[in-house]
Amino acid sequence: MGMIFTGRRLTPGQVRDTADPVVTGEADVDLDKAWHGIHFLLTGNAWETTPGAGEAILGGEPVGEDTGYGPARLLPAESVAAVAAGLRDLDAAALRARYDAAALEDAEIYPGIWDEEDVFETYLGPNFDKLRAFYLTAAAEKQAVLLNIF
Repeated sequence: MGMIFTGRRLTPGQVRDTADPVVTGEADVDLDKAWHGIHFLLTGNAWETTPGAGEAILGGEPVGEDTGYGPARLLPAESVAAVAAGLRDLDAAALRARYDAAALEDAEIYPGIWDEEDVFETYLGPNFDKLRAFYLTAAAEKQAVLLNIF
């Protein structure tokens, strides 16, 4: 199956009242395996985060048990607002300008499909649009976000 990214929006009550938020509820966004490419285009590196939009994929604090590729990560509502602010004026066309298949391959960005024809237009771009909408909604509703790679 591979390393799949999902995200859930959490109300303050869900964050406070849920002992293990990983196992309750359905994902609000599923980026499949596009997560690592999107992270690289947002941050310019494979695993480090940067303030704002650069925390959209790998930000937050670990919570719960290891779900296959580490524990889920909880991004509080304040950080969600910062991510959304960083994504608000960044659309898929602007992200496309950062796309360099050779750089993604050299950085060993998962899943290693970056030299395939139209991979940005058919895979990364649409998944970025989903991620952006997810964060804009979460920020508007003052929600925290639970991120998981499994």
